[in-house]
Amino acid sequence: MDFALAAPFIKAITDVLTTMAATTPTAGKPYLKTGTTAMGDVTGLVGMTGAKTGSISISFDKACAIAIVKGMLGDDIQDLLQDVKDTVGEITNMVSGQARAGLVEMGIAMQGSTPTVIMGDNHSVGHATKAPIMAIPFTTDAGKFTIEFCFQ
Repeated sequence: MDFALAAPFIKAITDVLTTMAATTPTAGKPYLKTGTTAMGDVTGLVGMTGAKTGSISISFDKACAIAIVKGMLGDDIQDLLQDVKDTVGEITNMVSGQARAGLVEMGIAMQGSTPTVIMGDNHSVGHATKAPIMAIPFTTDAGKFTIEFCFQ
């Protein structure tokens, strides 16, 4: 897998969280992930088709997801569970869109599906292909999250 493909995803999540949630994430070293167990408690997943087929997921630990919701919504939280689900879906959608724009600059044009959000301890993430999964861990002041993507 080409580790240069991580750059659009790192830029996208950094831009989205800095702008929308007043949170600046720090990227760790990308690696090839094995297994399907999510690296967090709440995962947004978007399928992609076009020049390549694949998917992107963003898995947040609980503390990080709640802090991002509060960063985006302030004190206007009505239903924490639903607001976390909606916010993770929207962040995944925005990151997917911005990362896909970056991939276009690399000659890879893809369209994204509507995000799906999965919640729960030790849940599995089923990516759209059997291609190798690249994972990028991130830390924030409020917790951790991981972006995963794979396409063929």
